[in-house]
Amino acid sequence: MFFLSILAIGETRAATVPPDPRSPSTAHLARKGPVPRPAVTRSEDVSVTAIRHQAGGAAEVVTQATLSHYAPGTNPMQMLNQIPGLNFVSDDALGNESWGSNLWLRGFTQAQLGVTLDGIPLGAQEYNTYNGLLANFAITSENIDHITVSDGGGMVATPATTNLGGAIQYVSTDPSDRLGGKVSQMFGSRDSFRTLVRFDSGKLNASGTKFYVSYVRSDQNKWKGSGDQFNQQLNAKFVQPIGEESRISAFFDWDEQAYFSYADQSLDILSTLGQRNDFYYPNYTAAYLAAQGSFPKNLQNYPGATDVSYYDGVTLSSEYLGGLNFDFKLADRVRWLTTVYGHGDRQWSTWTDPYLPSPNGAPLSELVIQPQTRRFGLTSAVQYRLGRHHFEAGVWYENNANSIGEFMYQEPLLGQGSPINPLANRFGTPFQENWGMRYSTNSFQFHLEDVFQVLPTLRLQAGFKSLLVTTHGGASENDAAYTGQDMLASGSLTSAAAALPHFNALWTFLPHHEVYFDISKNMRAYDYGAYEYGSAWGVTNQQTFQQIHDRLKPETDWDYTIGYRYSSKPLSASIDLYHVDFSNRLQSLTSGSIIAPISTLINVGSVTMNGLDASLTVRPVAGLTITNGVSYNHSVYGQNVVSGGVSYALKGKKVINYPEVMYKTRISYAYHGAEAYFDANYISRRYLSYVNDSWVPSYWMTNLGARYRVGDYGLMRDVTFGFNIYNLINTKYVAQMGENGNPLSGDYQSIMSGSPRSYFGSISAGF
Repeated sequence: MFFLSILAIGETRAATVPPDPRSPSTAHLARKGPVPRPAVTRSEDVSVTAIRHQAGGAAEVVTQATLSHYAPGTNPMQMLNQIPGLNFVSDDALGNESWGSNLWLRGFTQAQLGVTLDGIPLGAQEYNTYNGLLANFAITSENIDHITVSDGGGMVATPATTNLGGAIQYVSTDPSDRLGGKVSQMFGSRDSFRTLVRFDSGKLNASGTKFYVSYVRSDQNKWKGSGDQFNQQLNAKFVQPIGEESRISAFFDWDEQAYFSYADQSLDILSTLGQRNDFYYPNYTAAYLAAQGSFPKNLQNYPGATDVSYYDGVTLSSEYLGGLNFDFKLADRVRWLTTVYGHGDRQWSTWTDPYLPSPNGAPLSELVIQPQTRRFGLTSAVQYRLGRHHFEAGVWYENNANSIGEFMYQEPLLGQGSPINPLANRFGTPFQENWGMRYSTNSFQFHLEDVFQVLPTLRLQAGFKSLLVTTHGGASENDAAYTGQDMLASGSLTSAAAALPHFNALWTFLPHHEVYFDISKNMRAYDYGAYEYGSAWGVTNQQTFQQIHDRLKPETDWDYTIGYRYSSKPLSASIDLYHVDFSNRLQSLTSGSIIAPISTLINVGSVTMNGLDASLTVRPVAGLTITNGVSYNHSVYGQNVVSGGVSYALKGKKVINYPEVMYKTRISYAYHGAEAYFDANYISRRYLSYVNDSWVPSYWMTNLGARYRVGDYGLMRDVTFGFNIYNLINTKYVAQMGENGNPLSGDYQSIMSGSPRSYFGSISAGF
């Protein structure tokens, strides 16, 4: 029997689904907003709702009640992992090491979704993202009110240039009406610790002015090799009500990370050298000698030993994100929603290069990739209610200035100084800039939609969006001796769609029984970024760019979903069937070393996806919830490809990096102040190569957690103890795949092992 979505811990209750996350308000819109939000049965944690948002189709709502069950500091994307069809992988237990993590939703990677925070677009969710910010670096998990995951085509109003297959919307908590705050302390395996302090002003005056400020600092050691992983983050939110049904709010985020990464592996490295192979750090002597061809004993007879381990690899970044939200009731039937935002960041990705000597004669140099982003934007929408119709029209505009360059810094001769400490973020003066790229992108989107309540039990929705994205730029620096090219790519590309339609319907044909369908067309604009890393501008040279300029087309797809849901207090069941037709699927084909990859952007043509998500949740007694869910996804390429004059039989091969079958089960029990859960996920085989001749095996992931609310104690409120075990049965498995791209055939150094069993304890209290 097939089962769909994961519901959760706690008593089930009737509740109103959270309002449209584009609005900063989470209080009054549910009862007076122009688009009705009918009450549905929802668990405290995760619920599947059929067309409860303007997205239509199925949507899962993950509330703070679920998020609080995870170890503090867990990546919010990892907290979504119990949703059917969604697979989040990471090489560390908490999921925060951005190079080693990725999220997939129904065969779409996190860089192909539309993601927002309080209406602010977060862009492509990927390492060194060129047009946004990863969600875990945009908001602290304790400050999230709820997360909405929309399957299918997402929603026409989502401001995104990347949305091919769904949307994830993060909504921040409002400041408390009461003066106070919260303190939380986490500790765990590998000297992990995390401290959070939040202060809420409470209502400062009769109009309801209030704010909060939170600060979090976390640190841990790697689970293999040596190196520190440090993060600190500041969030602040201000709310000013205006009358009873309007308000202004502002959100601010500052985040800083300094993470020693894990070494990339291949299938052969795993089978020959084992899971715990990693960087040489802090043994500079071993790395120095290896660059001269004198390898440690375990690598002496290993082919390609130079690339197995470098001295170190570090990611540094500093980000700022701010948004100002206006939510005004202009008339009895009219509401105006506007968000103005700005975002800036600087990042440094470092590796110690054993191929390019330093000018002083040392066989090593420090390779540093330095991206920077500065973007400003605005979204604005007007909602109008006329009888049984609820209209919305809106626009989004964003300007993004992005640059990225690769610099080389000198390492010392052996015994004549200390090697560069990347965590100090002081590299000195580069002796060489290998290449540099600069881009300016303007994005414009218009959307129009109508929600028509035909009958009390039947609702129809129709709408479309128009999207225009133009990127100018390319090479700003080129060391011809290093790249081997006289001129790198430069020019402009435009992604345009005059009308991307979206239709859906919901019919409640019997009490507790709903059926729905969702149809949409989507387009993903061209991405951009580093030289030789798989974007259109990353091709070999200017001549190649000009050759593909007129032939290149942006990725598009048609997404079809039909579903059924039954919801009652003792039982919930649902099933989704979906079909997706891709056109112009652009993929990064990679070869060469991982420090100097040769990445080619190839159009693999059409991809056909058919899938099913299903679940059954039962609550046999008060406090006990048992859920089983299964997902099946059959995605295949539609044509063969030619690369380097060789034809590869890609037609009919399964899509890389995503499992065909996932099974998820969760048992949870709550009794008074005590709660406990156990969950287990099965992930089937995933293919590394496009022609499916290399793959990683299936595995089981199990987790266990418990917490106990002591209650109030003196001046402290809601004192709570928590304990979590990640990877309970200590499975050895491959987590991340394709971080360096994927090969057409065979093996490649582009996978990362998952973390072993880890323990985390926490204590928190309000005041």
